[in-house]
Amino acid sequence: MSFTFKTPNLQKLKPYYLFFALLLVLSQGCNENKPKEKEVVKKEADFSMMENSAMGADNRVSLKLNPMQKEHQLMNMRDHLDAVQNIVTLLSEEKYDEASKIAYTRLGSTTEMKLMCASFGDKDFESLGLKFHESADKMSEVFKSGDKNKSLKALSNTMNFCVQCHATYRQ
Repeated sequence: MSFTFKTPNLQKLKPYYLFFALLLVLSQGCNENKPKEKEVVKKEADFSMMENSAMGADNRVSLKLNPMQKEHQLMNMRDHLDAVQNIVTLLSEEKYDEASKIAYTRLGSTTEMKLMCASFGDKDFESLGLKFHESADKMSEVFKSGDKNKSLKALSNTMNFCVQCHATYRQ
């Protein structure tokens, strides 16, 4: 049984991205007087989420998102996952140019993605998110070489940022 997420038309969502980013920036100003708690977590990419969940406690850093932010972030993460699945399929079919386009447009350092990373009010999260998107830009360039081994290595590098982020942060 195959399952794929429906990819939203991102062109139609651009005004919503900007509106969402504006709301987030404004809401951050309302929260400036609240003390910010940070949980101490291991931030290396080799952190095992399975090991963490086996202990029963979720010690990841909460981004303290409101319901609208959570829904929007979930939509983005699902789109990222769908993009990675499409990339894997295209690489298996040796369609490197198509994989490159998806990597750049759906995972790369677009203005919308930069705004999104900056909108959560956590500088470490923002930095990690930007590194992920920058690695997708590099991955896109590697795909153009048509070298399957280098392409898979670049995909693995980008996925390491996903694993690191999900091991470190929660909504």
